[in-house]
Amino acid sequence: MESIFEAGNLKSNGHYALAVIHQNTVYVSGQFAIDPITQEKKFGTIEEETLQALSNIERILEEAGSNKGRILKLTLYLHDINLLDRVDNVCQGFFADFRPACSIVPTNELHYGFQIEIEAIASL
Repeated sequence: MESIFEAGNLKSNGHYALAVIHQNTVYVSGQFAIDPITQEKKFGTIEEETLQALSNIERILEEAGSNKGRILKLTLYLHDINLLDRVDNVCQGFFADFRPACSIVPTNELHYGFQIEIEAIASL
């Protein structure tokens, strides 16, 4: 088992890894819209937050030796389920024809006040 604590300037800010690799599978911790260069929180539209979280996942997967085309499953935590169509549009643009499995979890509140948090599981 291998843990990834940094991917470029992205770093875990708690007692957890950004990702763990086990048996050719990469488990990526929940990602928010954090700027990978400045580490600043990037609050914005749901589209902006979703794209930044997905881009952070892509960066972490590349550090692990994988890529977004090898994502098996996403879990999306949304503070407002009514935003799902807008999130789906961002995912369509990000993944193009590729469609990973996905779970949607509505939640009242997310850490720091973000609108979305995304976890990923990918193969190597």
